Amino acid sequence: MDSASIVIIEDDPTIASGLVIALESERFHVRHADTGEKGLALIRAEAPDLLISDIMLPGIDGMQVMRTVKSELPDLPVIMLTAKTDEIDRVMGLEMGADDYVTKPFSPRELIARVKARLRQHSSERKAPDTFSFSGVTIDLRRRELTKDGKVSRLTTHEAGTLGYLIAHRGRDVSREELLQNVWGYTAAITTRTVDNQILKLRKKLEDTPGEPRHILTVHGTGYRFEE
Repeated sequence: MDSASIVIIEDDPTIASGLVIALESERFHVRHADTGEKGLALIRAEAPDLLISDIMLPGIDGMQVMRTVKSELPDLPVIMLTAKTDEIDRVMGLEMGADDYVTKPFSPRELIARVKARLRQHSSERKAPDTFSFSGVTIDLRRRELTKDGKVSRLTTHEAGTLGYLIAHRGRDVSREELLQNVWGYTAAITTRTVDNQILKLRKKLEDTPGEPRHILTVHGTGYRFEE
């Protein structure tokens, strides 16, 4: 992990310099861009192991960068940085596919810990085969693909994580808080509505009748349960 490559997209030179120094001190290979356009060019050229991007950027903003990155490199872990504190910004970023979200000002030590955690999680996911089938559905968590009746649907990072966690604990009630902690890496730092929205999207891809689910069941007052 200590040789992993990281691209930082941050237009504040003070913050960017501090991040580069902190990450290089941990023996990461770091490249920096100060605009979204330069950042995308770096990502395409470097194929990094992780992206750290500010949301407020000149030109293409961080949300647009992440949307492009997730369409081209859906497995690339992304940590978003922002000065914004409104919950809607955190929820929007996470639902678009960000793997973590850090609000400025932040401790470099905390960010490094999050970077290492995301790289560990990503490495573990990539090594796991996690391909299984049930009721005419085949799920490949490594490729983040769900095939149903011959139709292939792409899964976002959190959709794959949520579905994989539910299936790994199939037959057991799983709380929203448990999903937030184990899939998003949070305890209750973001609203549990995020989980509900993710479940709705998964049901549309997985269920014959999303409004009457057979596999991802709602456990009222608790969360969800997966049944084959």
